[in-house]
Amino acid sequence: MAAAGTIRYWAAAKSAAGTAEEPYEAATLAEALEAARQRHSTRPEFARVLLSCSFLVDGNPVGLRGHDTVTLTTGGTVEVLPPFAGG
Repeated sequence: MAAAGTIRYWAAAKSAAGTAEEPYEAATLAEALEAARQRHSTRPEFARVLLSCSFLVDGNPVGLRGHDTVTLTTGGTVEVLPPFAGG
């Protein structure tokens, strides 16, 4: 069952998406990211940036878990975090 929430983009991901945030309607992180890739298909840098990002779902790091195993919640938040330079 799909959940509805918000994806927030930071730094290079925000620039590549052309927006700071947008809604998701998906059951898993994999589904939400695939829908975002499709929405931004005219921005090829977006898909490239996503490959290097880490993700927080409702404040919890996804780490090495498969994105298809990360369940999303209604009212939840996905943070898309590209690598940051510096300390």
